[in-house]
Amino acid sequence: MINVLFVCYGNICRSPVAEGIFRELVAEAGLSEQVQCDSAGTASYHIGQLPDRRTRENAIEHGLVLTHRARRMIGEDLALFDYFVAMDEMNLEAIEKLNYRSTGLHTNDTIFLLREFDPATSDQPNVPDPYYEGPEVFDEVYQITARCCRQLLEFLIKERMTHPPML
Repeated sequence: MINVLFVCYGNICRSPVAEGIFRELVAEAGLSEQVQCDSAGTASYHIGQLPDRRTRENAIEHGLVLTHRARRMIGEDLALFDYFVAMDEMNLEAIEKLNYRSTGLHTNDTIFLLREFDPATSDQPNVPDPYYEGPEVFDEVYQITARCCRQLLEFLIKERMTHPPML
C-alpha cells in the first residue's frame, strides 16, 4: 500500500482539492487497493471544517465532491504516510521541520512540492493560495492540481509499482 498526504496551510482550499483529484485518478486507474491518500494542514485554524465553500463549489463544477474535514498534520503522520506533497514552500518547510524533530534527518526523498510534478513549464514552485482571491484563482488551483496529480500518480506507478522496494 502506498499512502500519500497532501499538505497546505489550513487544509480547506488546496490540499483537499489535491486529495479529491488524486483519489479520483487512483480509482480511475483501478489502483484504490494499492494507493490511498489524505490531506492535512500545517495550521490548526480550521480543524473539523469542510473545505472552503468556494473550493467545494469549484470542485463541483469539475464533477468532484469534497467531503474531507480539515485536520492538522501531526508527527504520527510521518509513520503512516509514504509520501508528503506540499502545496507551497512554506508548508514544505513545515513538513521538513516536523520530519527533523521526529527523525533527526535533515533530508527526506519522500517530501515534495506538488508543482515538482507540473508538466507545464513554470518558474513558480507554489500552488497559489486562493483563500483571499476570487473564483478565477480557485479554478487555477484546480487546473494546476489536476495536471500535477496526474504526473504524481505516474511517478508513483513507475517508482513503487514497477520497482517495488526490496524487503
